[in-house]
Amino acid sequence: MDTLSAPLTIAFDYTRSLGPVLGRFMAGLRERRVLGGRTSDGRVHVPPLEYDPVTLTPVTDLVEVSPTGTVVTWTWTDHPREGQPLDRPFGWALIRLDGADTALLHAVDAGSAEVMRTGMRVRIRWAVDRTGHINDIECFEPGDGPPAQDARDGQPAQTARDGPQAQTAREPVTIMTTPIRLHYRHTTSAEEDGYLRALADGRIIGQRCPACRKVYVPPRVCPACGIAPDEVVPVADRGTVTTFCVVNVPFAGQRLTPPYVVAQVLLDGADIPVPHLILGVPAEAVRMGLRVAAVWRDRSAWATTPENIDHFEPSGEPDAPYESFAEHL
Repeated sequence: MDTLSAPLTIAFDYTRSLGPVLGRFMAGLRERRVLGGRTSDGRVHVPPLEYDPVTLTPVTDLVEVSPTGTVVTWTWTDHPREGQPLDRPFGWALIRLDGADTALLHAVDAGSAEVMRTGMRVRIRWAVDRTGHINDIECFEPGDGPPAQDARDGQPAQTARDGPQAQTAREPVTIMTTPIRLHYRHTTSAEEDGYLRALADGRIIGQRCPACRKVYVPPRVCPACGIAPDEVVPVADRGTVTTFCVVNVPFAGQRLTPPYVVAQVLLDGADIPVPHLILGVPAEAVRMGLRVAAVWRDRSAWATTPENIDHFEPSGEPDAPYESFAEHL
């Protein structure tokens, strides 16, 4: 029998505060302007540095550089991935914009690898919808003049300026959010495969380490002994709350309304707790030693997944004494 496998996705929106320097840089992109930071040695860095690497003082002198530049080095991408700037083959390049002393990494829509070369002249192609993000630069394209008027948004080309007039008076961007998505296929180990198939039958199993005799749920190579388990052990679907946290902060994709509790539950017969939801009781009533029982989903919804157990709730038994779970915290 083949072991189980399934496609999985890890996804989150990476959100960061930008600070006064990068905030002005992103605001400039929103207005189709590229700002560099001049440091004490006279060099102009694009993107701007927040602190001068020589004097360690904040960088405050921002100057506008040209939207055209030169490819310093490059590599070619034949098969673009999700989230990359273009959905067709393109070049990644380090581009030194005219007026800058450092190179900016971005995509070049060159059409083919034969066109790409070190030293080629490129210019910015601006995105139609700009929000104050590096993606406001849709990509670079071959060309030696300023960007032509973009028929998509009707804005004329802008020429580069230098000096104090480049200090944008518009509101800086304070927050930037970048979606992160990782798609992969997970293939189970033999131990995990047996555990998931048991869940599909409404059972919980662990496996025992032959050296230290501890029972691990889900089964795994013993982290203490480094030995694969050799004995399947039935484990109860009830246990004891060892530690827990109360979730009070909302976040994207949250399925429950805070506050609610996520706890470590030491199942009877196991030597390591499993994390799970504790429902059916106010968050403030959850405590260490609370005895809980699994609440299974409707049998028609069972599959080879830990989600067969919807949550745990109090079993009504007396609390377990601390000494019974102290070594499992």
